[in-house]
Amino acid sequence: MAEKFEEQYQDVLQNIEFGLVQAYRDNPNLVDTGTMYALDTLIKVFNGELQGREVALPQFKPEEQAAYDGARAMCEMRLGREALLDKKGKEVKLDMEPVTVEEIVACLKRIRKSVEGWYKRGGRRGYYEFIQQFVK
Repeated sequence: MAEKFEEQYQDVLQNIEFGLVQAYRDNPNLVDTGTMYALDTLIKVFNGELQGREVALPQFKPEEQAAYDGARAMCEMRLGREALLDKKGKEVKLDMEPVTVEEIVACLKRIRKSVEGWYKRGGRRGYYEFIQQFVK
């Protein structure tokens, strides 16, 4: 039997979600709809990269910008294009295989679907109220 998507990409999904939860913790005004907007934009940016075109970024609210930046930093790290830095600015050595842009897009779409589902179930911050318990 084929491995489920969530199992195959669990570490990538967790990394991106970590970036989102950090943004939420730092920006109490962040709501699920703003997160979906940030994820939609990020999906467009990476799809644009695949098609060889640049996507203009919207004027985000500060909390949406934080969600976009947090998720993007994790995506760039997983693509092997940017190093992860600790709080002191020192590079953290990670032993992981880079993923492709296509895989990043698939992971972003999966998280976007999750945010939407938790938003419908739990309201404005349903996703964050659910996911924070799993992200330390």
